[in-house]
Parts: sequence; structure tokens; C-alpha cells
Amino acid sequence: MTLKQRIAAVTAWVQRLKPVRVFMQYNAKGGPLLAAGLSYQALFAVFAAVWVGFSVAGFAIKSNPSLESAFLALLATNVPGLIDDGNGGAVDADALFSSGILTWTGAIAAVGLLFTALGWLASGRDAVRILFGLPTAPTNFLLLKLKDLGLALAFGAAMLLSAALSVFSTAALSAVFDWAGIDERSDFAVVSARIVGLLIVLLLDAVVLGAFYRVVSGIRIPWRQLGQGVLLAAIALGVLQALGSTLLGGATKNPLLASFAVIIGLLIWFNLICQVTLISATWIAVSSDDAGVDLSGRRMKGRKTTEAPTGVGAAL
Repeated sequence: MTLKQRIAAVTAWVQRLKPVRVFMQYNAKGGPLLAAGLSYQALFAVFAAVWVGFSVAGFAIKSNPSLESAFLALLATNVPGLIDDGNGGAVDADALFSSGILTWTGAIAAVGLLFTALGWLASGRDAVRILFGLPTAPTNFLLLKLKDLGLALAFGAAMLLSAALSVFSTAALSAVFDWAGIDERSDFAVVSARIVGLLIVLLLDAVVLGAFYRVVSGIRIPWRQLGQGVLLAAIALGVLQALGSTLLGGATKNPLLASFAVIIGLLIWFNLICQVTLISATWIAVSSDDAGVDLSGRRMKGRKTTEAPTGVGAAL
């Protein structure tokens, strides 16, 4: 075998690797551009969502110091640089807790949230379907918007539930440590608490991503292929969240960008999140192709084919 033939053989072997095929398909279908558009929309959606969320549920959070601390920590983990923790941030937590929905600013934020959040979900649905090679969702426009509204509320509730679970798990671990006679300041106790916290975040990310890939996009993804993509995305997001401040530190310390450091950091962060989300969606698409499953809902292997449902059923 000549050198040229060996290079061709190695190149062909590399191109057959699943991660390579995923990235090739992701780039071929415009994944980076889709992620950039989603990250731009997410920047506006998150500010409106945080303002409205604190206006509606802030009084309940504020009355419980443990829940308040857990919720702010959750926001700081998921969106580094959003909440001002004394080291810089886009929004002051005290100002959020004092905000109200029954004010002009609260009403404007609520309208902004309605448009930006629903717009982001619609764009996310179209982006996933483009990566899967599917046309626009056939469901009635009004039904899609109502479904998006319900999912947006569910995602917000999931954030509060995650904070509550964090408080509950901390209290439960403390009780277990007291019963076992373990010092809560010991390395074992600290590591155990950290692992439990990461598992809660991983579970939340997995549930939200599963809903995004299967419910928001309106695609009947087989559970096996869905599980692969969800697990991959959840782990990648967990790594990003663990390294969030470190990843954004160098990008936002340029003195020429000091005045815009927070906004630039948030844009970079959302772009990373959207890239991970869409790359994992492409992984699901490639996995389904490898398994002989047409994501339009038909089985490609063998002679039996099942047509995909249309209408309302296609979005569920």
C-alpha cells in the first residue's frame, strides 16, 4: 500500500468515527449559526425571565434564607455573571427581590418575557428540526404557542424545584452526618455534599434537555437515542457549569472590553450552552440514522414502516 493509499485509508477511518460524523453534520446544517442566533435571543429572554420570576415568586424566596441562598447559587452556576455577588454581575440581587410585577417595569418585563421566551423556544424547535433534517412542526400555530407557554412555566418551576431539592438534600445530609458522628466540615462531608449537588443539577439538566429535544421540538425520538444525547449534553453542561467562571475569566478581562465585560461574558456563556445543546441534538440524529430510525417517525429497517403522526399528536 502506497503512502497516498494509507493516508486515504486513515482519512476514511477518521470520517467514519461517530464524533467526527456528528460534527460534520452539525457544521453542514449550519449548527454554529443556529447556536449563535439562539444565544442572542437567550440573552434577552433570561433578563426578562429573572425579573418576572423574582417579581412573582421573590417574596416566597426572600422569606426563606436557605431557599434564597440556594436559588441564587443555582442562578450563579447556570448563568455565571448574571447575579452580582460582590465581584461583579449584571443584576443586583436586592434589586430583584424588591421588584414587583404590578408596576410599569414589571408589566413591560412580563410582555418582554412572553415574546422573548416563546421566541427562543420556537427558534430552538426550528433549530433542532433543521439539524434532524425535518420540516417545520405541522402543529397549529396557536397550539404551539400555548405548549411553549406551558413549557416555559414548567422550566421556571424546575429551577425553583432544583433550589428546593438543594436545600432539602443539604438538610438531609446534615442529619445523616449528625447521626453518623461525622464532622460537616470534614473533607468527606464536603465532597459528599458537592457530589449530591452535582447529581441534582445533572438530573435537572437531563429532564429539561429531554423535554426540549422530544416535547419542544415535537419529534418522537426513540428513548434509547434520546438518552444518549441527553446524557452527553447533561454531562457537558455540568462541566461547563463547574468551570464557568474560569472559562469566562480570560475572555472578559480584556481592558478594552471592561465596560461590556458582563454582557460579553453572558453572550459567550449562552453560545457555549446553545452549542452543546445543538451538538447533542445532532448526536441524537446521527445515532438514530445508525440505528435505522427515521426521525420523521418511520422505521427504515425491514419492510414495515409506520408513518409519523401529524397535527397535535406530532408535537407530543
